[in-house]
Amino acid sequence: MKKLVIVESPSKSKTIEKYLGPDYSVVSSKGHIRDLATTGKGGLGIDVEDDFKPTYKVSSDKKDIVKDLKARAKKADEVYLASDPDREGEAISWHLAQELGLDTAQQNRVIFNEITKNAVLEAFEHPRTIDLNLVKSQETRRMLDRIIGFKLSKLLQNKIQSKSAGRVQSVALRLIVERENEIKAFKSEEYWTIDALIKKNKKEFKAGLIRVDGKKPELKDEAAAQAVLDRCTGEFVIDKIERKVKSKAARLPFITSTLQQEASTKLGFSSKKTMQVAQKLYEGISLGGHTEGLISYMRTDSTRLSDVFVKDAFHHIEETYGKKYVGFVHQKNSQNAQDAHEAIRPTNVHNTPDSVKEYLTNDQYKLYKLIYARALAYLMAPSKSDVVTATIANNGCEFTANGSIITFDGYLAVYKDYEQTKDELLPDLEEKEVLEHVQLDGKQHFTEPPARYSEARLIKEMEEKGIGRPSTYAMIIDTIQARGYVSLEKASEGSKTKVFFPTEQGILTDKKLQEFFSSIINVSYTANMEKDLDEIAEGERDNVKELREFYDQFMPLLDHAYENMEKKELERTGELCPECGNELVYRNGRYGRFVSCINFPSCRYTKAENEENNETDEVCPNCGSKLVMKKGRFGAFLACSNYPECKYIKSNKVKEEPVPTGEDCPECGKPLVKRKSCFGTTFVGCSGYPKCRYIKKDPEAAAKKEAKKKTAAKKTVKKTVSKKKVSDADE
Repeated sequence: MKKLVIVESPSKSKTIEKYLGPDYSVVSSKGHIRDLATTGKGGLGIDVEDDFKPTYKVSSDKKDIVKDLKARAKKADEVYLASDPDREGEAISWHLAQELGLDTAQQNRVIFNEITKNAVLEAFEHPRTIDLNLVKSQETRRMLDRIIGFKLSKLLQNKIQSKSAGRVQSVALRLIVERENEIKAFKSEEYWTIDALIKKNKKEFKAGLIRVDGKKPELKDEAAAQAVLDRCTGEFVIDKIERKVKSKAARLPFITSTLQQEASTKLGFSSKKTMQVAQKLYEGISLGGHTEGLISYMRTDSTRLSDVFVKDAFHHIEETYGKKYVGFVHQKNSQNAQDAHEAIRPTNVHNTPDSVKEYLTNDQYKLYKLIYARALAYLMAPSKSDVVTATIANNGCEFTANGSIITFDGYLAVYKDYEQTKDELLPDLEEKEVLEHVQLDGKQHFTEPPARYSEARLIKEMEEKGIGRPSTYAMIIDTIQARGYVSLEKASEGSKTKVFFPTEQGILTDKKLQEFFSSIINVSYTANMEKDLDEIAEGERDNVKELREFYDQFMPLLDHAYENMEKKELERTGELCPECGNELVYRNGRYGRFVSCINFPSCRYTKAENEENNETDEVCPNCGSKLVMKKGRFGAFLACSNYPECKYIKSNKVKEEPVPTGEDCPECGKPLVKRKSCFGTTFVGCSGYPKCRYIKKDPEAAAKKEAKKKTAAKKTVKKTVSKKKVSDADE
């Protein structure tokens, strides 16, 4: 029987199977196969009294997969677990071992940082046992998230109608609300700057005021600026000229967080999109005859590069650009880095962006080019510039002018598209030279409040403060938007950058969390918790002790909040329910605000918020009448008020873009995407629709449908029997 290999993603199983040969069968678990159950006290799936013993349950959508894996494992001579090389992947391997009855002491865990033939074959030469410390760390994180998420979310839903809270998401929200508070409290202050506009040999340049009587100038108003201008009545003399060569080295290769930041600022990608595209580049791209992973694993916080890649890259740089462009390795991992694997890099330095462009989508090409350029630039020589600084004096006032010219581009030869450079030349100047054509210019300015967080800035802040892990940033940002706590909007009119604004509900949620849980929902506590999880992963800290300490601190706070947090009253409409006579109130639903009976769920009367006053300001393009809001089978829509003479309608729904699943269509090979049907249900289908009409069957939905049919059939039988009994009695 073949040797069975289980990986996470189906899109890379075929590639790995080709590398391993006919003796191996490679299948996918499609990620996690089980999670904490929702049974037991509080629905946590955790026995708090029995040292936080977890109860796991196979996910409903993975039952058929687990059944198939068990059947395959029984027939296989050997089973290898090759899930991703991180804590989540280690936990997936452990869960698979538990469900398939594998020995965790057996050396059946295989990890590789890139999906290339050499890396995969090398990994299978050195299998190891499952690292139980990594599993404990992931398990502890999951239990902490379950306890906080379930209990805090239930509290907020009950008290203020907020949808959820979380160990990390609530701290991310705190940062955004804090920044908004800083902006509101900010008081702008006036200040002035003075520049000398100088002309020599038909060339103009600018020198800025830096000192007055040897001190930094404090020009807080026009009078102070005018005093300096009045003082500069003497000659402008070049007091000193400094010339030096300035070297600038490339930045470190990408880790998850820096990739998300740079892709946001340079490519305009959201963090979610960046990780989706990177996942596909990692799992493998068909390069005209063979499939190969183009980048190393993209969930990492290490800037280390393998010796093999460094050697190949140095050789490629020398052959392509010349020996003087070869740089050196200047390693600098952050103190929080797990260093489990390498930085994000191309798997093969000879797969240049241009050579693989024809096989990539536009987004894949853009991201791969950025990753390739960053990794290669890091190993190239620094750029060099000749820098000239001239100090100009006039009656105790000092001005400086700077000029520079790049004399050697170095790493910029490959990274110039992502780093702006500009030569700024000064005319020939000499010390003690008297400048004749000088004009002073004083300008008024006002201090500005701190900038709101863009995605890139928020990720950078979270990374610097040690909140969460880089691999979770995209999900955190997605969650706080989905919960309606923040909105991502343009910073100002005409601006291209989108920034986070907290919503009223987000501000209220943060306020209540800080009022009752400030000792837990804060930056330092969350960052220290990440360090504790790291120490659990290293076997240096007891996970049960950490859980107990947290739980004993958290539960009294929760009890206090239930007793003392005020319940947010539902806003009344001033109308009465036509079905039961109770008051009508406004509620927030999945599709926005609506009106319902305060007696819900006993009375289920609902209507659209603007059902009585449904006329809009929009005009029908066909007849010019006003459009009105109507509610139909599939939700709200706009229709012409001149109906039935005019039958124009306009959908009120925002079109949702298909979301890639990371899988390929089994019929045509194109990516599978997640879509919404006209009935509002989500399904997975081929992106090549309508040419390819493949739709992936949902085992859970099919089971529910079958169960529904059986229930309906039973009801029919019962009715028939009931009638027959009456008939018999009559006889």
